[in-house]
Amino acid sequence: MQTVHESQKQRTAPLMFLSDPKTLTTPRGTFTYRDAGSGAPLVMIHGWPESSYSWEHIGRHLKIGLHVIAPDLRGLGDSERTVGEAHYHKAELAQDVISMLDDLGIQKFQLVGHDWGGIVAQEVALAIPERVTRLGIMNIAVINNLKGNMEVVNKVRSSGGAIYWYQHFQQVPGMAEAMIPGNEKIWLRYFMRGAEHPIPEDSLAEYVRMYSIPGTPGAAANYYRTFNNDAKRWATLTGHVWPMPSIYIYGNRDKVIIPEYLNHIESCFEDVQVVQVKAGHFLHEEKPEEVAGHINGFFESTPAVK
Repeated sequence: MQTVHESQKQRTAPLMFLSDPKTLTTPRGTFTYRDAGSGAPLVMIHGWPESSYSWEHIGRHLKIGLHVIAPDLRGLGDSERTVGEAHYHKAELAQDVISMLDDLGIQKFQLVGHDWGGIVAQEVALAIPERVTRLGIMNIAVINNLKGNMEVVNKVRSSGGAIYWYQHFQQVPGMAEAMIPGNEKIWLRYFMRGAEHPIPEDSLAEYVRMYSIPGTPGAAANYYRTFNNDAKRWATLTGHVWPMPSIYIYGNRDKVIIPEYLNHIESCFEDVQVVQVKAGHFLHEEKPEEVAGHINGFFESTPAVK
């Protein structure tokens, strides 16, 4: 595991509190985002079952010179709850993010994503690689790592895969819509327990609020309902190599994104750093200062030339 150097700490300041959600309407729909700071754009994409608020605590430890832009993905946060699974293919969600960045006038940017947000980040980098100067992925599959991902599938099959029950539950048509409303707090606390440290209570309260918005259980379930078709497309990416400098930050106590996901990822990048944090799946909420240290050490604060 890499550690945060003292020089790195000196370049940080606990002053980057994300804004309240701002609304943006693009040709693809109405979305919200949070932002903070000024300087080099760093786009931070959340996963499930979170929102842009997931970066609130980490933002307090980011170095000066970064302009954080944190979108709410379609169907989560305060962005629109669109009916229909087709909108939730990860390549489509990437186009949502790109449309927001276009509207904000952001051309060159750095990019990091966690969980499904890490998949969407990869789809963004696949669609417009010339605009993504650096790429970060946290606790999710690398979509062009067919060999490693197949090793994960084989291990999961041999163990029965009971830990993945929630994914199958959400893939059943109508199940999430019928059973989650009214039980949002129980549903979310089950997943967001933290392996090393508890998830902050203000974060949990925000996700319960978000999940209580009508249409959220079904919209969020669509992330899983579209997975099989997404995976078929990713299987065609064998041989693709990410050209931009990249970092994979891994919470090594994750029971779902198991260590086998890291197998062979070096062959998927021209230049990649792999660092581990003693934390579970929601590493950036369990250990925000430590994860922020790795982000500070990798992402550049000098504004990119537009």
